Amino acid sequence: MLDKTYDAATVEPRIAKTWDEADAFKAGAGAEPGAASYSIVIPPPNVTGSLHMGHALNNTLQDILIRFERMRGRDVLWQPGMDHAGIATQMVVERQLAERQEPGRRDMGREAFVERVWDWKAESGGMILNQLKRLGASCDWSRERFTMDEGLSRAVLEVFISLYRDGLIYKDKRLVNWDPKLLTAISDLEVEQIEIKGNLWHFRYSLEGGETFQAPVAWDEDGTPTEFETRDYITVATTRPETMLGDTAVAVNPEDPRYKGLIGKHVVLPLVGRRIPIVADDYADPDAGSGAVKITPAHDFNDFEVGRRHDLPMISVLDREAKVRLAENPEFLEGVAQSAELSETISAYEGCDRFDVRKRLVARMEELGLLDRIEPHTHMVPHGDRGGVPIEPLLTDQWYVDAKTLAQPAIASVREGRTNFVPRNWDKTYYEWMENIQPWCISRQLWWGHRIPAWYGPDGKIFVERSEDEALEAARAHYARDVEVLEMEAALARWDAGGEGAVALYRDEDVLDTWFSSALWPFSTLGWPDKTPELANYYPTSVLITGFDIIFFWVARMMMFGDHYMKTEPFHTVYIHALVRDEKGQKMSKSKGNVIDPLALVDEYGADALRFTLAAMAAQGRDIKLATGRVAGYRNFVTKLWNAARFVEMNGGKRPVGFDPVGVRETVNRWIVTETGRCVAEVTEALEGFRFNEAAGAAYRFVWNTYCDWYLELAKPIFGEGSEEAREETRATAAWVLDEILKILHPFMPFMTEELWARTVEGDAEATREKLLVHTRWPVSAGGDQSSASEINWLVDLITSIRSVRAEMNVPAGARVPLVVTGAGEVTRQRLATHEAALLRLARAESVSLADVPPRGSVQIVSGEAVFCLPLADFIDLGAEAARLAKEEARLDGEIARIDKKLGNPAFVAKAPEEIVVAEQEKRAELVELRDKVVEARKRLADLSHA
Repeated sequence: MLDKTYDAATVEPRIAKTWDEADAFKAGAGAEPGAASYSIVIPPPNVTGSLHMGHALNNTLQDILIRFERMRGRDVLWQPGMDHAGIATQMVVERQLAERQEPGRRDMGREAFVERVWDWKAESGGMILNQLKRLGASCDWSRERFTMDEGLSRAVLEVFISLYRDGLIYKDKRLVNWDPKLLTAISDLEVEQIEIKGNLWHFRYSLEGGETFQAPVAWDEDGTPTEFETRDYITVATTRPETMLGDTAVAVNPEDPRYKGLIGKHVVLPLVGRRIPIVADDYADPDAGSGAVKITPAHDFNDFEVGRRHDLPMISVLDREAKVRLAENPEFLEGVAQSAELSETISAYEGCDRFDVRKRLVARMEELGLLDRIEPHTHMVPHGDRGGVPIEPLLTDQWYVDAKTLAQPAIASVREGRTNFVPRNWDKTYYEWMENIQPWCISRQLWWGHRIPAWYGPDGKIFVERSEDEALEAARAHYARDVEVLEMEAALARWDAGGEGAVALYRDEDVLDTWFSSALWPFSTLGWPDKTPELANYYPTSVLITGFDIIFFWVARMMMFGDHYMKTEPFHTVYIHALVRDEKGQKMSKSKGNVIDPLALVDEYGADALRFTLAAMAAQGRDIKLATGRVAGYRNFVTKLWNAARFVEMNGGKRPVGFDPVGVRETVNRWIVTETGRCVAEVTEALEGFRFNEAAGAAYRFVWNTYCDWYLELAKPIFGEGSEEAREETRATAAWVLDEILKILHPFMPFMTEELWARTVEGDAEATREKLLVHTRWPVSAGGDQSSASEINWLVDLITSIRSVRAEMNVPAGARVPLVVTGAGEVTRQRLATHEAALLRLARAESVSLADVPPRGSVQIVSGEAVFCLPLADFIDLGAEAARLAKEEARLDGEIARIDKKLGNPAFVAKAPEEIVVAEQEKRAELVELRDKVVEARKRLADLSHA
């Protein structure tokens, strides 16, 4: 006997244990012999991570597909694992050392620190995988991988060396996002744009040699200059005054008439005395500020490109801690004459923090009369998401991948349809990035990660090899002398000292970008570079489910490496899911205090309720606005199904051996068999098309409305008063449909469905389960009887319409109203006779009768050829109801007008956050829909009053 209530907290861990003991999720478990493979690689969460709502959505959608295909008999693998998360993990361990007052990373040395990180991983890392298990993720946990495990490390080594030898990995000096707190280059994904209320400082740069130009100072209505003044300077603007020390040009637009005569001439850089050219470049916008732009190639990404186009010097004036370095900076001093001004600048700013220099440099420019004006300026400033400080574009030597070459086959893979994005609009984002791709910086100044396998010799020779022994062997062959590997400082000292001893090498201290190992994930996790059976069977994988924010950083790179090493795409479909926002449409963040913890929802409502909520709201291309009330609502759905199962059990619902749903005779049973087939087809088609919300919606409507609200309600009289044959058939049908429901819902709500699958046959020796539900075959349509379906659907629609009219007209719930039918044909007359009892009971009809004309004072419902009349004049106060509806319509009109005024205000639409505007639009649509119903009710009431 089923318990009175479903207790998720008790059931979920017990079912999880059942699956675990049965190895239910192992690759190929439950597959048909010779079945086609179906595989997904999990986007590896950080080893430091804990489950957030994005993880919950992403993994719920993956698990739905995995369970669906497993039930269809496919040879399924869901490959789990974690990412080593270089920066995040190193920060966690360094913070732990500081809290425990233990020696820091530099004090203990590299080898001891890396060992300490491995110890931390063993003790504390990987919590998120256990959290995913709580969510019901049916990965093959026996195959868990880690981006720094032995096998994946070997794959990383193989890729780095082969790309280097093919000329696709190289060293170069370029600008990178530099985190001056963590002292490492970081990727664009690790940069957070933060709005800052700052300033735009306008400086005057003097033209060389007394040169002048005519600067417009007044304009007519058409924008044509009418007054000019003679200037011997150009005004430039900057948000980062400290970088002016590294300026190497001023750019103007070649079509700007103000400066055409100055192109090719020079200005003298204030505070330094450097002579820098005025260059013509389209980067300069004539309509922005003065139209002249200072160019600092070593400290700005756009300026870097301008500098390359014009072959400008690249002068870095900041060190890796973002302190100004001028005194022993040959690039800064080159070509600059010694002067008191230069000496004062070096003395004032050498070794000082960038923001301190900013304040003092502006003050000095003002003293010299070179500060034109200061303009308040709110702008976005890039910060490191881990270090929390503004990043600096910094010119450094780094390792790069020739991404442009690798991108070409990956672009063709999508363009030629071998890999498809869902929704399709994301392929435009993919093309835009891939066709303008820049070299990929893959080195990071960290200790935790895959150390770059490169050793340096004194003549600049780089030895890239699989091991230190192979590097030594290659170096001996190159130098024809003894060679040894030393720490970098010792090797550099040996080089400076010279001598005839062994040649010193040192190993590159950097590690690879975490995304480098992640880019190999679809094939390295399957055993590559070895030719394993798993690699042959499960690669290419079937689908990748991920967020839009890592299309560039992960999806594109997996495509590039998959095409390059496996000669085929890593997946045929990339499903891009939307963001999970709060109920107001705002992005969740700790600072806003609107973060919803998925594990808290699991604790309160159960994993099944959360999973179904996420699936039901996962419309393609539309962000999810999540409120805890929605999860509570779907917990009610869990409860509804549990209670339905108890009702079937209490009414003797059994699953007789050999039951054939096609052979049932009762009209209501033939109807529910037909509707079950329709639901199976609808859910199957939606899942195959990645329309998760439509699949969940179809299942929900069938279970809640069709089965629970209508079928079981219509079956009650049969259970109580039907013939023995009708009762037995209905008991069997009710139980069979419940089984089909459990199969349909299992991918969405695995815990409760698995529990009911087992519990609903307890104590029934004849009805045993051959398999766990997780391995039971996905249902197929059992056929159907369209005539029976049409008849019962007619009844359901009629009762629904009567209930709707009663509600609109505010008819007292207990009032029984006669139902008078006019114009009924033979089929309708037969149906009325057959289902009179149901109409009396479920439509709260006093009687059902036929008439030639509608009775006076009746509301009319047209269905087919017949008109169904409800004489309501005696059941409601027409005057009071008219007044109530008029007042409600006026209220709704006022609310709609208020929103229209707000949305009609251009300032509101322009300044309000997008989610607020969308919320107002959605609220208006709801109000208009409600108003339409009130208008319809007033029309019905008016017709009733005049009848």
